[in-house]
Amino acid sequence: MILLYVNGVEQHFEGSPEMPLLWFLRDVLGLTGTKFGCGMGLCGACTVHIDGNATRSCVTPIAAAAGRKLTTIEGLSAGDLHPLQTAWRELNVAQCGYCQPGQIMQAASLLNDEPHPTDTEIDSAMSGNICRCGTYTRIRAAIKYAAGTAGNP
Repeated sequence: MILLYVNGVEQHFEGSPEMPLLWFLRDVLGLTGTKFGCGMGLCGACTVHIDGNATRSCVTPIAAAAGRKLTTIEGLSAGDLHPLQTAWRELNVAQCGYCQPGQIMQAASLLNDEPHPTDTEIDSAMSGNICRCGTYTRIRAAIKYAAGTAGNP
């Protein structure tokens, strides 16, 4: 049996330890905010946090998360919206929206490591997250807004 802590709740899994974490989150726990994109860890749609670090859940076996703290978009903030979620809404970042949970999770990891990132740091941290709609300028603006380094929208 594999023990995990997902969004602060203890969870148990008795299936294959090689099962991708993404499928456990979506199919077993019903946490569908984490999206399937490429299935190879290249697009970032499946980004979650493991012990605070951005991780591609589609290529991470559930065994790699055993005993660790996982955070999905659903658990990013207790109660109110996370500052990034507020910034995304205020600056109308999403177009189709499919990649945005992964984008937000990647950005949250960045802000945990660097509370006031430069444009270069943002671009570097976010480079592995693909947005087919091309909202990269709005994503960068929202990250800066959430970090308090930009003015009001």
